[in-house]
Amino acid sequence: MRVLITGVTGFVGSHMAEYGLAQGAEVFGASRWRSNTENIERLRSQIQLVEADLRDPSSVAEMLAVTRPDWIFHLAGQSQVMTSWHAPAETLQTNVIGQVHLLEAIRHRGMPFPRLLVVGSSEEYGLVAERELPVTEEHQLRPLSPYAVSKVAQDLLAHQYFYSYGIPCLRARAFNHDGPRRGEVFVTSAFAKQIAEIELGLREPVLLVGNLKARRDYTDVRDIVRGYWLLLEKGTPGEVYNLCSGKSHAIQEILDFFLANSAVRTIEVREDPTRLRPSDLPNLYGSPARIHAATGWHAAIPFEQTLKDVLDYWRERVRRLPR
Repeated sequence: MRVLITGVTGFVGSHMAEYGLAQGAEVFGASRWRSNTENIERLRSQIQLVEADLRDPSSVAEMLAVTRPDWIFHLAGQSQVMTSWHAPAETLQTNVIGQVHLLEAIRHRGMPFPRLLVVGSSEEYGLVAERELPVTEEHQLRPLSPYAVSKVAQDLLAHQYFYSYGIPCLRARAFNHDGPRRGEVFVTSAFAKQIAEIELGLREPVLLVGNLKARRDYTDVRDIVRGYWLLLEKGTPGEVYNLCSGKSHAIQEILDFFLANSAVRTIEVREDPTRLRPSDLPNLYGSPARIHAATGWHAAIPFEQTLKDVLDYWRERVRRLPR
């Protein structure tokens, strides 16, 4: 099995590479030349890295010619909601046009086509009323950010290329997922990094937060990549699947966990207006019934274990940083 992971140096990409290797696959990873490779340093001798820029169609064609994959996990892209508010055009260019180049390169190479997993997001659902929970795959898409719009476009492009050209595309809508190596702009890592810095005396005992009332559906990234693998193994091409736990947690719960597990007992919590989104939902959680029926997948790692692993990761990382 030859597996290609776009965005292999990222948070999910690095975990996907680990899982693929554990399944005995020959793993190829695509990344841009300036990508930070910290997440995959320990895997460098086990995976084959290919330099590619999805915004350049010739680069994408060369990537496929070199790797000749049986499966493709398409994880590359601009993945931050807040960034998309400041750079909407770049977000659309990277996520949407980059995927067009990938799909066109697959189409022009001809059959047999590789199985392709296009990874979307729960952000695609956007505006969801409390009475509409849990969200199923049939829910209307009402995106509330440029990032969410880009993910809707990626989702529908995969659907179109499956029906137009027979490329076996499967679509995943992953709800919030976390674990070690999550970027510091995401809420759990933002909290954990601040706690780690406070414990080492690198900052005042003040923790900056955004909206603590929002509730989100969290799954461990190691469960998520297992689900992605099962989808390409057992899922139906052309279909879309939610990956989620089926329940939500308030951001306040996450904060309380980190404060309770901090070595510093007195920490001031202060709201930072820059961490608030222009639009946000009070509550969002999904139904994993479809992926469970298709593959048997369900979220297995307890949320508290995920948070503990995130905190331990940031404690170790902050400790290693040069002073």
